[in-house]
Amino acid sequence: RQLQLGSARLMHELHAEIGALEAQSAAHQAEGRTVSWLAQLGPDGSAQLLGMLAFGDAVKPGAPEAIAQLKQLGLRTLMVSGDTLACARAVGQQLGIDEVHAEVLPGDKAALIESLKAQGAVAMVGDGINDAPALAAADVGIAMAGHSDGSGGGTDVAMQAAGITLLRGNL
Repeated sequence: RQLQLGSARLMHELHAEIGALEAQSAAHQAEGRTVSWLAQLGPDGSAQLLGMLAFGDAVKPGAPEAIAQLKQLGLRTLMVSGDTLACARAVGQQLGIDEVHAEVLPGDKAALIESLKAQGAVAMVGDGINDAPALAAADVGIAMAGHSDGSGGGTDVAMQAAGITLLRGNL
């Protein structure tokens, strides 16, 4: 069997109908979860939806307080995410983020950072391979190398692109 796992955008491109699960998907995204869809491809190129997966990360301990401290210093906080708008907004609201940019493709993150630099200095925090170009484009790139428990988490690419690497995930 040939299977495809991906976003609603991918399912739309495959012409896989997701309508029956759309309400459940919206509920998961409103709670800050990412939804991925699973479809089976037929020999004629058709796609049949098999199901969806909803998953998410817990907000890091201390993250809302760290964001509040940044805002007290007069800094504007933004979140740039590849997740859907509903998911990103839910997480942004939990954290007290000023502005949320969602459904941003990896290549577009660096372009957004460049446009923000016209308004002043920009610091970028990230931990994944998709963040590396934006970390390099920022005035200050900060890579997250690990989780708050000391275990790994960041990618080597992100750490190489950033000027600063936090060795633990404790914000």
